[in-house]
Amino acid sequence: MIKELIAHCGLDCEKCDARIATVNHDNALREKTAQLWSKMNHVPITAEMINCMGCRTDGVKTPYCDSICEIRRCALKKGFDTCGECSELKNCKVIEPVLKNSPEASENLKSMK
Repeated sequence: MIKELIAHCGLDCEKCDARIATVNHDNALREKTAQLWSKMNHVPITAEMINCMGCRTDGVKTPYCDSICEIRRCALKKGFDTCGECSELKNCKVIEPVLKNSPEASENLKSMK
């Protein structure tokens, strides 16, 4: 596990299709990911938006990760690398959906302390 590729929320950016497509210059994966994410999020997402090197690394990010993600914005505002540093983590409603759906994210945050 490359610690810089663990997102603020604990998700592993190394496993994210947007990062994989970006690193591998894989336009077919960009298209597939855009279609899936559009359906999941009920918003139009284009293949051109699927470019990301990871939310805590330098480089390009998807529009969502760059400026919309409430979790990332909160962590940056508080000066935290990850939400694992936050004393409010256990009661945080912003990160709750991620932690409920991804036990791995929770484990990653614990290992980052």
